[in-house]
Formats: sequence, structure tokens, C-alpha cells
Amino acid sequence: MVRTVGSHGPKTMEAIRKAGLKLIHEHGYEAMTLRQLASEVGVQVGSLYNHISTKQDLLFDLIKAHMDDLLEELDIRLAGIDHPVDRLKSFIAFHVSYHILRKREVFIGYSELRSLDPNHYEEIVGLRRQYERRLTDILDRGQAQGLFQVGDTAVAGYGILAMLTGVCTWFRPSGRLSREQVAEIYCDMVLRGLVPDGQLPADSPLR
Repeated sequence: MVRTVGSHGPKTMEAIRKAGLKLIHEHGYEAMTLRQLASEVGVQVGSLYNHISTKQDLLFDLIKAHMDDLLEELDIRLAGIDHPVDRLKSFIAFHVSYHILRKREVFIGYSELRSLDPNHYEEIVGLRRQYERRLTDILDRGQAQGLFQVGDTAVAGYGILAMLTGVCTWFRPSGRLSREQVAEIYCDMVLRGLVPDGQLPADSPLR
């Protein structure tokens, strides 16, 4: 596992993580070498082993930190929100914003999942399922209350996540729409797909 050693350990470890993110994003996990990583950080190759055991452990640390942050920040965003429609809106706004702001982590979390060893892979997949379950639970509650109409909430959840995550591939901060505006557009598309206008009750939050 990743570890820190010495009085400057935490600071150096943070530099290693940032450099690892940059290099893996630019070159891919397999192509990145520890020599490149050490050069980027400004330390000798041998000094890396004071902070990381292997390149594999660094990759796992980066992806797990991303998943831990994703889950923690989502739970903070959803705290105190009970209505399924409001929870879904908050989920969408959070997912879009996080994936725009943390593009490197998101990219590595998806593209390098295959590079993890079996034990690490299973742990990360478990965390991904927890995140997916947050969305499915919202859809289940909305369906149970007659707010959402969906044949299979798990399939709907996968479809929604795929659409939302796609924002990473095309959004540009210098573009004509802000990330908040993009999130609003996605909210409208998702909610209108789940709740047709003609079937909304008069007091529905979607009206």
C-alpha cells in the first residue's frame, strides 16, 4: 500500500499523486515509468520507495481516493434532501460538476480499471456499485411513490450514468455554457424521460 515516511512524507506523497495523475492521464498506466514519475516529482527513483511500494499500489491509491471522494461528496450533497425528484436533481448536478472538475481522476478511474490486479479491481468495483446504488435507490423511491415510470431502475441508472459521464469528453470551460447550465439541461432530459408531462400531478415539483 502507499505509505509516507519522514517529516516531508505527506507533502512528497501529494506531489507523487499529482504527478501520477498527470502522467497516467497523458501516457497511460502501462507506459508510465517510475523514472518518469521520479523526474516529474523531482526526486531520485529510489526515493519513491519511501512513499510507494509499487506502481500498481500507486494506481490503486489514485483510483480509490477518487472513489472515496466521489461517494463522500455525493453523500454530503444529498444529506437532508428527501423528495426523490430533488434528490435526483442534486445527484445529476453533483455528478456533472464533479466529472467536469475532476476529469483526470474520472478518466483514470474508467480507463485504467483493467490495469488493477484482481484484489484491487474487486475493491474498486465494489465502490463503483455503491455509487451506482445511490442512484438506483433514488429511482426506486421515485417509482414507489408514483413519480417515476421506468421498466427497470438498474438499467435506467446505468443509462443515466453513461449519459452524464459523457460530459467529460466534450465540455470545455471556455464554451458557451457553464457547468451549471449543462447540469440543468441534463436534469431536464433525465426527468422528462422518467416523468412524461401529461402524467404529472398538479403539485409535482417538475411543473
